[in-house]
Amino acid sequence: MATYNRAAAVAYAEKWWNSNNPAFPIFDVDCTNYISQCLLAGGAPMRGKPNREKGWWLGNNTWSFSWSTPHSLRWYLAGSTIGLQATQVDTPTKLIPGDLIFYDFQGDGRYDHSTIVTSIQNGMPYVNAHTNNSRNRFWDYTNSYAHTPNTRYIFFHVKDQF
Repeated sequence: MATYNRAAAVAYAEKWWNSNNPAFPIFDVDCTNYISQCLLAGGAPMRGKPNREKGWWLGNNTWSFSWSTPHSLRWYLAGSTIGLQATQVDTPTKLIPGDLIFYDFQGDGRYDHSTIVTSIQNGMPYVNAHTNNSRNRFWDYTNSYAHTPNTRYIFFHVKDQF
């Protein structure tokens, strides 16, 4: 059994928040690819290759949907029982660095964006993200062009053991 190295995941998020690691593919909408890289840097094990619809993995210029798509990673984390796992929590105050937040900006049930918690300030998470690269941003994104009054969130606490 391996341990999630939250410090390594956050260090990766800090190093690459405003650029792309050339060892990985780049997507126009890059938020979840970036989050997946952070999780991998923290020791999360890939699994499920070559099935693109199941598992969480990257390799040989192909990847699972959950590696690159916020909605797919959200569902993967909600159902994974081995390897990379997370527990959904009901409030951002239960998150710690290395945890994840998913955003449904339209409120239609399809999650459009993902971020990684990189710090806690005054009990509240601050996050890093890609696509519109952000560092140390307040978790709720109310100052984002994508935010709407219908925005919904899902908070995931990444389990410490794989």
